[in-house]
Amino acid sequence: MSPLLRDDVPLSGRRVLVVEDEYFLADEVGRELRALGADIAGPAADIDDAYRLLNDGGILDGAVLDVNLREVMVFPIARELRARNVPFVFTSGYDAIVVGKEFQAVPLWEKPFNVRAMVHRLTDMILQS
Repeated sequence: MSPLLRDDVPLSGRRVLVVEDEYFLADEVGRELRALGADIAGPAADIDDAYRLLNDGGILDGAVLDVNLREVMVFPIARELRARNVPFVFTSGYDAIVVGKEFQAVPLWEKPFNVRAMVHRLTDMILQS
């Protein structure tokens, strides 16, 4: 089996954007993704950083988006990811109503959540895309 296709590093060669303004959560998400072989873009703690990483010329294979970044909603980033066919999940301290109908099909992980389970769900989405 090729090292790039090993089951223990299914995200090897994949780049995942992490947009999260809570430092410790962003660090934990990044660690879990790296454990599966991913390269991390970010973490971005605000919308401007997220735009910079989104448009830095690198390919993104997936993303974790905190819905509310310092009182700014992340939906413009989500729309751009959707336009690029990049799978993503939302995280939020709020319930699903904050996401609305536009993104009702996007998995929402309400804080506090099991980071490992969320990362494995995103991994499945990336591998199926």
